[in-house]
Amino acid sequence: MFVCDILKGKAPDIIAVTPNHTMVDVLRVFRDNNIGFVVVARSPGEYLGALSERDCCNAVAEYGSEAPMMLVSEIMNRKVATCSIDDGLPLVMGIMTHWRTRHVLVMDGDTPVGVISIGDVVKHRLEESLRTEQVLHDYIAGTGYH
Repeated sequence: MFVCDILKGKAPDIIAVTPNHTMVDVLRVFRDNNIGFVVVARSPGEYLGALSERDCCNAVAEYGSEAPMMLVSEIMNRKVATCSIDDGLPLVMGIMTHWRTRHVLVMDGDTPVGVISIGDVVKHRLEESLRTEQVLHDYIAGTGYH
């Protein structure tokens, strides 16, 4: 399974915010879109960094009650885990493990084209496991052949 295969089953949009949004604005975007990660960009295609739910929690822990009104530019992550559309799922899992992140920004060259979440990884690994289990079951039972 490759990243490009995973992206085919997802909405094509990358949800982005500007550096001038506040953390509260981003939390509303998270809620309204049922997500936990946004790209930060000044204009479409201009990737500056990202912000995750974890980044917001860390900002509250560090800045307290001031954090919700802080600008994204002040709390965003400028170093973001990335992968290529041609990478395999095991590599993405390794990236998530190494970076200790739940989201990986998918790049096509210098252009962000999607986001792979830990939920996407689990879903596709489960589907692969179930297919393998069925193939093995059919092989042992001597069924499923034409």
